[in-house]
Amino acid sequence: MLVITEMASPARILPLIVASALFMENMDSTVIATSLPAIAADLGTDPIVLKLAFTTYLLSLMIFIPISGWFADRFGAKHVFRAAIAVFMLGSIACGFSQSLGWLIAARALQGVGGAMMVPVGRIIILRTVSKSQLVDALAWLTVPALIGPLVGPPIGGFITTYFDWRWIFWMNIPIGLLGILMASRLMPNTLADTIPPLDFRGFLLSALGLSSLVFGFTIVGRDLLPDYSVLALIVFGSICLALYVRHALSIQEPVLDLRLLRIQSFRAGVVGGSFYRIGVGAIPFLMPLMFQLGFGFTAFQSGLLTCFAAAGAIAMKFSTARLLRQFGFRSLLIANGIVSCGFMAAYGLLTATTSILLISLLLLIGGFLRSLQFTALNALSYADIDRNEASKATSLYAVAQQISFSAGVAVAAFILESMQALRGSPDILARDFSIAFLLVAGIASFSILQFLWLGANAGASVLARHLPAPQAAAAEAHEDL
Repeated sequence: MLVITEMASPARILPLIVASALFMENMDSTVIATSLPAIAADLGTDPIVLKLAFTTYLLSLMIFIPISGWFADRFGAKHVFRAAIAVFMLGSIACGFSQSLGWLIAARALQGVGGAMMVPVGRIIILRTVSKSQLVDALAWLTVPALIGPLVGPPIGGFITTYFDWRWIFWMNIPIGLLGILMASRLMPNTLADTIPPLDFRGFLLSALGLSSLVFGFTIVGRDLLPDYSVLALIVFGSICLALYVRHALSIQEPVLDLRLLRIQSFRAGVVGGSFYRIGVGAIPFLMPLMFQLGFGFTAFQSGLLTCFAAAGAIAMKFSTARLLRQFGFRSLLIANGIVSCGFMAAYGLLTATTSILLISLLLLIGGFLRSLQFTALNALSYADIDRNEASKATSLYAVAQQISFSAGVAVAAFILESMQALRGSPDILARDFSIAFLLVAGIASFSILQFLWLGANAGASVLARHLPAPQAAAAEAHEDL
């Protein structure tokens, strides 16, 4: 039983408030992707090594997201949400003052602490205050303003990097964060739980050590940042910690990441299938700006102008998501759209420096449309059968799975480029390297479709206000029992 300590805001107001945080986070990640070559040159490091700036942020998210739900229940979601924005802003200021790779990595880690409590806690508030019949529309409203970040971020970041100083791309977060804190203070309800379980500190420690060691180990493979035996030790240690966590989580009532939620088919499809898909999609923000700038010789500003077409396509999709889902259902849409969107992902590898700008823009526009449709469908399906009292648990587990897959996407993409460099015995990055990278990550993303094949025809009907006739519903239930 939940207590709302303030009058609930309208269903469209809450997503817009949370979207201010998501806007800041998404804009920050797309801007830094566009500016990687310039940042690398200023800090005196390899652009590929700057994947650490990506993965450190995601790593910080993975460590602290599991306890975001507990903090929201213990201290009130509204208070945690506002504090998280403030921490993210502090991390942004520190990023702007970075004088070395280590400094930038530490500042990105601080940003990640804020991000871990920011968007997941905001999503908890939405899940607890918006009815399931309005959930798809609420998630669409949540992502529309947030997608403006990826739309304006690349060209603004490219313009600032090309004509001013890359440090300003982080300082832009400050006015956005202040606006988010103001809106949350005035309009956001403060959701609290009647009973708060004790914090699973042992589980938190095992998951934090396991995830951080494993992901960081795979991230630095082949970069000579640590001796080979140290990297192997990190990976083995992380694997052991995660195995111990699984055993621990299944033996207690309130684990920090409740793996028992994976027994729910719709949630499992969103987590497992979504993870494969996000590995491919997570590689795109890393690969695309590097391909345009290092492979094709474009400026950061030109690269930013092109990559924003993907965000424009994503925004255009949001106005038709609910209608498409209600017309075709989750299973059919996820399978068909997954196949086509993975095809577009692979097609990016066919681009060359002589490809028409119009064709590049069109491919990015349609690809962004398809990927955003897939993400919205995955998000809505994942929470379709989740009880409101389990919203914080589901959000934590789902968000961690998201960040693991996005981190894996960057790590896989960087590993492919590094392998091509090693095979040639040259530090140069060639345009054809990106062709192989896009083809491989698209192949990984396509494995998501196998998970969606097991969905019933009526999967997720509770959030679509769309129910099958009785015979079809019985057949769908029989399929789910297989």
